[in-house]
Amino acid sequence: MIHLALCVVAVMTAISIVNATAEVSWRTRLDQQLPLLGHRNWIVIADSAYPWQTAPGIETVWTAASQAEVVRAVLDTVSRATHVRPIIYTDAELRAVPEARSKGVEAYREELAKILAGREVSVLPHEQIISKLDEAGKTFHVLLLKTKMTIPYTSVFLQLDCGYWSAEAERELRETLKATAKP
Repeated sequence: MIHLALCVVAVMTAISIVNATAEVSWRTRLDQQLPLLGHRNWIVIADSAYPWQTAPGIETVWTAASQAEVVRAVLDTVSRATHVRPIIYTDAELRAVPEARSKGVEAYREELAKILAGREVSVLPHEQIISKLDEAGKTFHVLLLKTKMTIPYTSVFLQLDCGYWSAEAERELRETLKATAKP
């Protein structure tokens, strides 16, 4: 009986170490990569059933953390960066997932709304977002942070844009270049 108890303690300790390592690892990975990420890179906070994609530009990291915790941490980290800003996408299907089939979805929707409050969010069908992500992964790096979430269509997608140059500034620059181009 003592031997069994020691085995249980050893297994529980090992699980705790793995979970602690995963948290340090994903946070460290985010902190290491953010300075390297820029315009057209992506950060995805995905549910646990999200597939391990094989495109060479997509890196998947297990977080062992809750979806809300990772979304908060990533948005907080990105908001402190001066070189990038997020364009946020969520799945349109999330609005229609019923509580009867996915216990906790209503609470998650409420929590996500609070986390994203005051931010512009584009809501698109999942396949449209995945197409954008797949295309980006062919050329640009994607950091995919996989969470413990077990509710479908809960992933949050951040397409990074330049933090110090707006779409309006780019449009004006292109117009100026076009106007000053020699025939």
